[in-house]
Amino acid sequence: MTQDNENKHNFNKLNHVAEEVLADSTKKKSIWQTMLIPALAILTGLILGAVIIISTSEEVYTGFQQSFGAGLSASWSAVANSYSSLFKGAFGDPAYIIESLRSGDALEIRRALNPFLESLVVATPYIFAGLAVALGFRAGLFNIGVEGQLFMGAIAATYVGYSIKGLPGFIHMPLALLAGAAGGAIWGFVPGWLKAKTGGHEVINTIMMNWIAFRLTEWLLTGPMTRPNAGRIPVSPIIEKSAEIPQFFKAPIRFHLGFFIALAVAYLIYWLLFKTTWGFNLRTVGANPRAAKYAGMNIARNTIMAMTISGALAGLAGANQVLAINRSMAIGLSSGYGFDSIALALLGNSHPFGVILGALFFGVLRNGATKMMVTTAIPIDIISILQALILMFVAAPAIIRAIYRIRKPKAGDEAVVFAGSWGGNK
Repeated sequence: MTQDNENKHNFNKLNHVAEEVLADSTKKKSIWQTMLIPALAILTGLILGAVIIISTSEEVYTGFQQSFGAGLSASWSAVANSYSSLFKGAFGDPAYIIESLRSGDALEIRRALNPFLESLVVATPYIFAGLAVALGFRAGLFNIGVEGQLFMGAIAATYVGYSIKGLPGFIHMPLALLAGAAGGAIWGFVPGWLKAKTGGHEVINTIMMNWIAFRLTEWLLTGPMTRPNAGRIPVSPIIEKSAEIPQFFKAPIRFHLGFFIALAVAYLIYWLLFKTTWGFNLRTVGANPRAAKYAGMNIARNTIMAMTISGALAGLAGANQVLAINRSMAIGLSSGYGFDSIALALLGNSHPFGVILGALFFGVLRNGATKMMVTTAIPIDIISILQALILMFVAAPAIIRAIYRIRKPKAGDEAVVFAGSWGGNK
């Protein structure tokens, strides 16, 4: 009897180990399948971007007029020079980096690495804004109001940054950041409350809130918050030194603490979504609101909380730009971060880790595009086209599967970008 019990125990133990191995294999397979489509979407976007570069290059047409071989050579040169300039603008010139490292000159090393550091600077607001949209997607909500929430966060952070004086930096800077989060949170709470209490669609409400935010910002910057002696230019006073997010190096290197704050916030959102009961409830509401309601979950509260936290994250993007980069508020604060973040959240599969990778990719594209334009005369609009193509392929994975002959995964094997009807049936 003792031998039978021991054999039974060993069998159960072996079965448990087999289940763990199978679960781990399934998890790795799911992660791979989740990353495969965005990776191939990026590759396909770059290939089509090369086609656009070739078709808009005068040198290519001149080469084909001479001979077919000359045309192919000119096509290769156009693509190689463009993407090489994009790479060097985003990461730095490898030869210059190696030379500076050999010299041991700290100043030269910083200059050589500045393109990469600048890409991180550009990526930082994308992380905050991408997290804002991704959190909404996870809750089944389409927060298209990130741009307006970003502006309101920037306005709130600016006001706290210049109006409060005499505070030490370790109090003033976090206080200004919190003010930015609060400004965005209020702008996210309104459409969230309207959605939960009246059924008003969040897409419509957030679009309207965007325009209110833009016009309110213009009024504030030309009225109560105008910088003295600015000559009617819509710009705010410069924030106090104590409110600034510190930069690690002297100008022109702008790399700052905000990048690591963004990473910490991304981890916090990951913990909230996947390690807490509230996060489970929110994801359940987003995936299947009817089942969540049947299970006793509070749909209205989760909707309001999701939109409020989403707005707070967008507000942090605006506060970051003011406190770390611009040092004051102006109309041209954002170059479309709030709208780009929709594509970014889709590219990152609405996961905080994916959002970070997507933000870094967008930062690289945006930062490298300037050097590409200066060096090769390729318009910076090509980068916007690249982003649009990548978004199209991510949003329509069937196209990628058809191009690369990828078998459609079984139900449950592939993560969903976002679920629900954008709040339309809650």
